[in-house]
Amino acid sequence: MIGKRLDSIESVVNAHLCTGCGVCTYLEPRLAMHELPNVGRRPLPIVAITGGVRGDAVEVCPGRALAHTPDELAGAPFKGTWGPVLDLFECWSTDPRVRRRGSSGGVVSALAAHALESGAAVGVLQVRARPDAPLLNETVLNTTSDAVFESAGSRYSPASPGERLDLVEGAAGPCVVVGKPCDVAGTRAAAGRRTELDDKVGLTIAIFCAGTPSTRTTEKMITSLGVEPQSVCRLDYRGDGWPGNFRVETRSGYRAAATYAEAWDGTLSKGRQWRCMICPDHTGEFADLSVGDPWYRKISDDEPGRSLVVVRTERGRVALTKALADGALEGGPIPIELLPASQPNLEATRGALWGRIHTLRIAGVAAPSFSNLPSFRLWLRLTPRQKLSSVLGTLKRIRVKRLREPESAAASADVETH
Repeated sequence: MIGKRLDSIESVVNAHLCTGCGVCTYLEPRLAMHELPNVGRRPLPIVAITGGVRGDAVEVCPGRALAHTPDELAGAPFKGTWGPVLDLFECWSTDPRVRRRGSSGGVVSALAAHALESGAAVGVLQVRARPDAPLLNETVLNTTSDAVFESAGSRYSPASPGERLDLVEGAAGPCVVVGKPCDVAGTRAAAGRRTELDDKVGLTIAIFCAGTPSTRTTEKMITSLGVEPQSVCRLDYRGDGWPGNFRVETRSGYRAAATYAEAWDGTLSKGRQWRCMICPDHTGEFADLSVGDPWYRKISDDEPGRSLVVVRTERGRVALTKALADGALEGGPIPIELLPASQPNLEATRGALWGRIHTLRIAGVAAPSFSNLPSFRLWLRLTPRQKLSSVLGTLKRIRVKRLREPESAAASADVETH
C-alpha cells in the first residue's frame, strides 16, 4: 500500500495525485517533466535523489493540497463553494478571428493580447501545440498579439506551464500567466516563495477545466475517426465555432471531425488522470480572472462565442475593466446567481468530492488536503443515490486504477492489459 504521507514529490506522484502542472520542476532543477503517454506529464529526477524531493517544491504542489485563506472567502457568494467571486461578466473578443478561433468568445486571448498592447505586460506564458508533434504541448512566453493568436484554442492534452516559470522570472517586466486551475494555483504558491517570480506575475488567467485526458486517450479518439495518430499534423479539441468540433488533419490533407460532445463525453473524459477526478477547483478559484462557457442557456447553431468571466481579485477587475474600456472586449456584467447555472454539473461534482475524499481516507489510500474549499453542504444536497455512487464509485476506482500501487507500476500494468 502507498504510504499516506505526502511529504515528497515522489510520494505525490506515487499516490496518483500529481496534476502535471510542472511548478515543482521550476523550483527544483534536479527534476524535469516527462511525457508518460498513458498517464500524463510527470516530474522525474534527472539525477539520483536520495529520499525524494522535499521543501518548497512539494509545499507548493497543488496535487498535494489546496487552501484559501478565510479572508479570501469573507463575503464570498454561495458560502464560498465557488471560491472568491467579486463579479461575473459575459464577454467576447471584438476581433472576429479571435472570437471564432477561441474556445468560446476568445476572451483569454483578447485579454492576453490587450495586456501586451497596452504595456501592462511584456509576455504571456501559455501553452500551444508542439509544431513537430501536434498531439503534445509546449510552453512558450509569447511577446506579440500575433503569437498569442497562434496559441489560441483549448489544449486538453497534458501540459505543464509551471515548468517554464523561469521565463516569467527572467522577463523584463510583468507577465500574464495562463493555465488550468491547478497550474495557476501552483504558480500563485510558488510566487509566494519566490520574490523574483512574484514581482513578474502581473495577471493570472485560469481556464475552466473538467480534467486532463492522457495522450493515449487522445490517440484513441483520433483512431476512432479512422485516422492514424502518427499521421496527424494538426489537432483541435474545439474552437472555430462555439463550442466547435474535435478536428484532425493529416499530412496528406485528409480531415476528420467529431462533435465536442462526442469527443469529450464519448472518449476524452474517460481517460482523465485520477487527481482530476478528486479536484474541488474546476473554475480557477486561485486566479485573478477565470474564464469558461456560459452554459446557463441553450445556444443556437452557429451562434458567435461568448465567455463567462469570473472576477476573483481586484487586480483581475482592473485588467478586465481596462480591456472593455479600450475596446478589446465587448460585453458586461451579469447576475452572479448565473454562475452555478453556467456550469450545471459542478455543484454535484463538488458535493460528491466530499464523499470521495473521505472514502479514500477510510480505505487507507492517499488523498489531497483541501482547506476552505467547502464541499460538505453540497454533499448534503445530493440525492441518496448520488451519495452512494460517490462512495461505491471511489471504492471501484481504487481497484480499477490500482490506487494502492505506485502510479508508475499501475500505469505499466494498464499498458500491458490493453
